[in-house]
Amino acid sequence: MANRLTDKQKKKIVADYLELGSYNATAKANGTSPKTVKRVLAEVPEMPEKVKQKKAENTADILAYMESQRGLVCEIIGKGLTVLNDEEKLREATPAQITTALGTLIDKWALKGQLISGKDQVEDDPITKSLKEEAARGTE
Repeated sequence: MANRLTDKQKKKIVADYLELGSYNATAKANGTSPKTVKRVLAEVPEMPEKVKQKKAENTADILAYMESQRGLVCEIIGKGLTVLNDEEKLREATPAQITTALGTLIDKWALKGQLISGKDQVEDDPITKSLKEEAARGTE
């Protein structure tokens, strides 16, 4: 007959599940089966609320981290845009590389435009303006 879990073991299973988010990983960490983990969690009436709260905490942590890295991310994006706009690099790039970069930029800016107040028409940002000017020069 299998050993019964103590209250301390059950609490550790609940805590580990909230941290790991997986029956299998929790089972491994506690030397039990995923079925046992599922049974223990089913015995905790407030478990759905605890899971929801943990997900909200994780989301808040990620958003706080992203905000703390905003300056670095903007610096990286700036450097990337500078490289993408370098004449020599553009001459060396294959058409596939150029179209991939352009497609990505256009898709992201189009998405940004759609998210702003649900407007269909948004004033052109600097990248879009530059792309339109370049396209106009190419047709002249």
